[in-house]
Amino acid sequence: QVQLVESGGGLVQAGGSLRLSCAASGNIFSINVMGWYRQVPGKQRELVALITRAGITDYAASVRGRFTISSDDAMNTVYLQMNSLKPEDTAIYYCRAATPSVYWGQGTQVTVSS
Repeated sequence: QVQLVESGGGLVQAGGSLRLSCAASGNIFSINVMGWYRQVPGKQRELVALITRAGITDYAASVRGRFTISSDDAMNTVYLQMNSLKPEDTAIYYCRAATPSVYWGQGTQVTVSS
């Protein structure tokens, strides 16, 4: 079992920055991949960024160059640095861990005002 707790969301003006954190606990040594997803009402949850235990990263095209995902060596904390935020980045952001069983955090709201 893996437990995930996100933090760092909030309200920011367009062009601003936020850093999200995801703290993992439990059987963290079984985690292979961690990622950030986001969801707005009425739409499917979408991948924002992911990082593997080997440090390989991938990003959605809409955030590439603006967002950076990183983790500590033990992969018990994953970060999402979000720069140059846009109103369309407004969503609930969820942390996901794959062991390969899938675990989700409770989500954190990010609101970007124009």
